[in-house]
Amino acid sequence: MIDFGFNLAPSSAVNLDEIDLSRYRALLRMEPDARICMGCGSCTATCTAGPFSGMSVRKVLLALERGQHVEVNRMLEGCMLCGKCMMVCPRGINTRHLILSLCRIKQEENYD
Repeated sequence: MIDFGFNLAPSSAVNLDEIDLSRYRALLRMEPDARICMGCGSCTATCTAGPFSGMSVRKVLLALERGQHVEVNRMLEGCMLCGKCMMVCPRGINTRHLILSLCRIKQEENYD
């Protein structure tokens, strides 16, 4: 392999072959709209809880695709379910229902 003199920081490197995508696949079965998110950040910009808890639907979906379940759980706990993100979504994604579905998946995993 050619050494170009730089590399990814270990915290930024995600091996997509080793991550567990079961939660993401379960979400897509329950909420196919999650696939149409374009990551524009409108939800993050209007989130009331975001500045205090780091909550962002966009970040939740990205972390879920990367298999970062601890980060997803931390952000889900910060959501107030106010629905502002749902009102500004240009794709019309029911983000509130998406968050509730993720909480349901998390709860089922804890009991099984």
